[in-house]
Amino acid sequence: MSFTVMIIAFTVIISFMGFNNPDVKNKLMHTPYKVSMLKEYYRILSSGFIHADYMHLLLNMYALYIFGEVVETTFIYNLGSNGNVYFLILYFSGIIISSLPDTIKHKNHAYYNSLGASGGVSSIVFASIIIAPLNKLMMFPIPLPMNAYIFAIIYLAYSIFMNKRQADNVNHMAHVWGALWGIVFMVLAFPNSITNFIEQIKSSL
Repeated sequence: MSFTVMIIAFTVIISFMGFNNPDVKNKLMHTPYKVSMLKEYYRILSSGFIHADYMHLLLNMYALYIFGEVVETTFIYNLGSNGNVYFLILYFSGIIISSLPDTIKHKNHAYYNSLGASGGVSSIVFASIIIAPLNKLMMFPIPLPMNAYIFAIIYLAYSIFMNKRQADNVNHMAHVWGALWGIVFMVLAFPNSITNFIEQIKSSL
């Protein structure tokens, strides 16, 4: 069983526990005020294992399954057994790093909470885009498949736009920070990845 599948299974179990028991969700949720005042630092990571509802969980876990298998397989191919370690570091650090801006921004706001694996998933998605920028992806509501690197540009622009608009309850900047971390991680862990990324794009032009 891949680590991708194990993470999905564990996240689904914990999320279902949160759906059925509000105390579980409240205990694991990212609450910057409690992180700052009560030193409950674990919340920065634990919030990645609970979700707002079934659709939130389904979308995150579906994306993690599709892209996680690609990234994990690539890491193992290049690093052997150490590939699993790199994969876990990427995913969990993605959750943490994408949560840090809000941890600082809302440390004095007792009302603010967030949850979900979106930061970690975005890290995996964008790592996969660096690996295979010519893969075809689709973004709702655009019905046409596009190269992954074009998808990445549109996705980041959309997330930044929606964050400024603040028309929903989605933490769009967590998606952005997670995505950027996925790119940075690839550059740090695999220095040749950006050269390969550029060469693949140039070959398609």
